[in-house]
Amino acid sequence: MQDKLQQSYKTIIEAVGEDADREGLLDTPKRAAKAMEYLTQGYRQTLDEITNNAVFSSDADDMVLVQDIELYSMCEHHLLPFVGRCHIAYIPSGKVLGLSKFARIVDMFARRFQIQEQLTHQIAKAVEEVTGAKGVGVIVEAKHMCMMMRGVEKQNSSMRTSVMLGNFRSDPKTRNEFLQLVKG
Repeated sequence: MQDKLQQSYKTIIEAVGEDADREGLLDTPKRAAKAMEYLTQGYRQTLDEITNNAVFSSDADDMVLVQDIELYSMCEHHLLPFVGRCHIAYIPSGKVLGLSKFARIVDMFARRFQIQEQLTHQIAKAVEEVTGAKGVGVIVEAKHMCMMMRGVEKQNSSMRTSVMLGNFRSDPKTRNEFLQLVKG
């Protein structure tokens, strides 16, 4: 994969009119290929690998909220970054998930070419699958470089998406509690 990516980046550099053999650009295809491998590592990860059996029995049945998980992803339409944060809540049903695994779930899906709407849904379904929760709520807030750097060039715009599953969808009190907690 590394060689193919390097050649592709060299082709891009030349296609925009630059000299790929210029001193400052000599190692750019190699560095860019390594960066792209890292930024897309989510394609090479599985939910089982990243949660690593960190699901534990618990009598807890009140809402658990993990807030302000940083995320960095790439818009699948322009291959430009979008950055933001994710808030995840769930109501346990006999099992809880290790805290760091929420960030790993976010990273696994964010490190793919994405649209924010799909990313939010994938995170919610993964938490539901791993925990068997009675309900899951996910909110993602992000700024998109494809909106800020090109096209309409709107610097202060952001996008917020949410997915509510189980009790978060069917019970307005549960959904409102989550929304109030996120507002802080």
